[in-house]
Amino acid sequence: MTDPSNAPTAPHPPVDAERRARGLAMYREVYGDDAPLPEGDSAAAFFELLVIDQQFAEVWSRRALPIPTRRLLTIGVLAAVHRFDILEFQFARTLATGELTPEQVREVVIHLITYVGTPSSGSLYQAAELAIAAHARGTAADADARADGTDTSGSHGGAS
Repeated sequence: MTDPSNAPTAPHPPVDAERRARGLAMYREVYGDDAPLPEGDSAAAFFELLVIDQQFAEVWSRRALPIPTRRLLTIGVLAAVHRFDILEFQFARTLATGELTPEQVREVVIHLITYVGTPSSGSLYQAAELAIAAHARGTAADADARADGTDTSGSHGGAS
């Protein structure tokens, strides 16, 4: 019989390149192209293995539930575990992608308060309102740029 304590161990399982690519693509679809990824250390490897390869390649990529439904489930869990910092980011993404309007974000807060309790209501409300305010600032800046004739597309056309 072989003693398992003497077996060689690898620091990390081998990377499945297709699975990693699928996970990264879904991560970007869910959180946006500019969403940060940790780099260069064991925490990054852990994040890639558990979050990218598992959570996004295998769970978020399943099509039985669309991303907006999965995001609402995630928002409920984040509220329940009092992760209002991440909740603010989720609210911001729902607004940026058009999954929810500011009115709907507020309705989610009203609904969740009855489940997470009034002691959490202030933090839950604040996470939503910060995301809504940031979204409004971005929308207003875009509208101002269009009204001023500022080209936000990156090209430099205009009257000569």
